[in-house]
Amino acid sequence: MPSKSSPVAGRSARTVPVVTGIAALAERYDGFILDLWGTVHDGIKPLPGALDALERLHKLGKRVLLLSNAPRRNYAVLDLMAKVGVPERLYDAILSSGEAAYLALRDRTDPWHARLGRRCFLLGPTNDDSAMEDLDLDKATALADADFILGIGAFRRGDTLDMYDRFVAEGVRHRLPMICANPDLVVLRGPVLEICAGGIAARYETAGGDVYYHGKPHAPIYAMAIERLGLKPGASVLAVGDSLRTDIAGAEAAGLDSLFLTSGIYADELGVAQFTEPPADKVRALCARHNHWPTAAASLFRW
Repeated sequence: MPSKSSPVAGRSARTVPVVTGIAALAERYDGFILDLWGTVHDGIKPLPGALDALERLHKLGKRVLLLSNAPRRNYAVLDLMAKVGVPERLYDAILSSGEAAYLALRDRTDPWHARLGRRCFLLGPTNDDSAMEDLDLDKATALADADFILGIGAFRRGDTLDMYDRFVAEGVRHRLPMICANPDLVVLRGPVLEICAGGIAARYETAGGDVYYHGKPHAPIYAMAIERLGLKPGASVLAVGDSLRTDIAGAEAAGLDSLFLTSGIYADELGVAQFTEPPADKVRALCARHNHWPTAAASLFRW
């Protein structure tokens, strides 16, 4: 069972080499686990250089799995990839936190999920409920009528965390367990920072609520990802992403090397222009503040 909080594998402070792209690392690894949002696309279009990097990895025969904290089923993530212009032929497999949540609710093979009832309150947009479709669940329209909460995100774009204080208090009062199907705190949609289910779940947990997280940085999603990559035992794998809290922390806990992308959610904290290479001293200071240490850093996922 995943821990109730992010697995922090604090490594001793060290320098983090800054590379210009994945070409500097590609030959060292047999497989790649790539974040989606902030790595391959920004929710609207592919990020600069991402398609070229995928094409080159594909031609080198490298195995690529896209690992997303998207709170929806794999097929829905595939649909989004097509809409933003990322061809399916450029990667070998895909795995979403929403798919993991769906499988856990379907199979209920662990004690935590087995004890859940069937009345589910959906925290998030009502038209984005693929994680609970085809399941023997009833949608509760009020927290008082629910057995548990399925958190996929904010109700509306533009919401702030403070808007959920009353929701959090009511859910905790009813002692409703919450499944968080997206552990991300925030995401960049184009240039706009939006809150995610993970931010609301963190407040819920702080208030005394019982939360089970599916997705990065928790160990089960990495075990599933490695299995779906289809590599031989002992193969080398690099995880790539723009979040120290999820992508890099998750790779550390799974014993994987990682490439940290700096033009995502930490661009302002680094104080560098978007899509420009960050100074190594600033990257080191950022990693020290967050106590997560990637193998290397780059501005973007590009060749």
